[in-house]
Amino acid sequence: MPKIPKEKTAIEVKRLMLPGLHAVGGVPGLQLRVKPTGARAWILRATVGSRRRDIGLGSYPEVGLAEARNRARGMREAIRQGIDPVAERRAERARLITQTARQLTFADAARRCHEAKQPEFRNEKHKKDWISSLECYAFPKIGRLEVADIELAHILQVLEPIWHSKTETATRVRQRLESVLAWATVSGYRYGENPARWLGNLKEVLPNPSKLKARRHYRALSVEKLSAFMAWLREQKGMSARALEFAILTAARSSEVRKATWNEIDWDDETWTVPAERIKAGRRHTVPLSGDALTLLKALKRIEGSNYIFPSTRGGPLSDMSLTSVLRRMNIDVHVHGFRSTFKDWARTRTNYPDEVSELALAHVSNDATRAAYARDELLKKRACMMRDWSQFCRITENAKVVAI
Repeated sequence: MPKIPKEKTAIEVKRLMLPGLHAVGGVPGLQLRVKPTGARAWILRATVGSRRRDIGLGSYPEVGLAEARNRARGMREAIRQGIDPVAERRAERARLITQTARQLTFADAARRCHEAKQPEFRNEKHKKDWISSLECYAFPKIGRLEVADIELAHILQVLEPIWHSKTETATRVRQRLESVLAWATVSGYRYGENPARWLGNLKEVLPNPSKLKARRHYRALSVEKLSAFMAWLREQKGMSARALEFAILTAARSSEVRKATWNEIDWDDETWTVPAERIKAGRRHTVPLSGDALTLLKALKRIEGSNYIFPSTRGGPLSDMSLTSVLRRMNIDVHVHGFRSTFKDWARTRTNYPDEVSELALAHVSNDATRAAYARDELLKKRACMMRDWSQFCRITENAKVVAI
């Protein structure tokens, strides 16, 4: 046990300016270290186990004499209980460093997850929609929260206000919340269950989206009126009208047609191959072209410097409203996307083609039969026959005009 010197007063300690160690008494081993620079700090010299340790207690005068003695007594009590104060302090510092390194807000986690998922996005629009939906609905509620602290109640704060009114958007937000929290867990920023998981979790506290709101259907033209409409459409002038006609003949989506390029056309095989980034299902789609579709393409004039099949006046792709504007000029109250429904109705009610053939024509990958068809040869021969029959059906009425739809 170190010798206990006479206790110095606060005034006496203040006057200690000579470099070296000065015992101040009150607690065995408590000393004031004075450096040549004049800086002063408290040291407790003690034996921990079999090792002699100098344990820092803080700088002087930030830590006064009375406080230094209290800290020294606490250290000695810990040593008597078999605790190494130095090792304990190092462990605590390491825990703090680890905890700090693991701190990440939900907003930062979402952006880092979004960056990691870049190769998965089908196109630029999908990439922007993914993060913008979280910025709009999640960031205002939980963006500043530590991702490790997010629980079910926080997820409900985001979803409940939009679950009934914007069900489709809400379901996508939920999926993205789940992805961010899963990324955070795998990356070591949180532990435990994912509070944005649907099965066995949110499913028990939120209505099933499929039963909450009827599925939206686009306004479609009846099968009976299609050929008369097509006859009238062929009389319309302009690139947008031709693009709409081509979209109907191929049962394609507007965006697939508007951004189609000449190098996607195989004149020998009479097919149009749409790259994966323009297909909703995320995989390349080959479209057999009927005679009418090929005739339409061959009649188009190419614009120098533009590879788009249906270019705008400036050479870029047509706008997303261009095909809709054709229908408005014709005073036809249907949606461009609705012609895909007309095609499906025709295939189901007017033909004997198996359902997976029309599903493949629509680039739907939604069931085992469709996936099996993709694995074979996309049923191109059957689909070529179907598109030929569809084209012929579109020509049944050549000279009639749609009076009312």
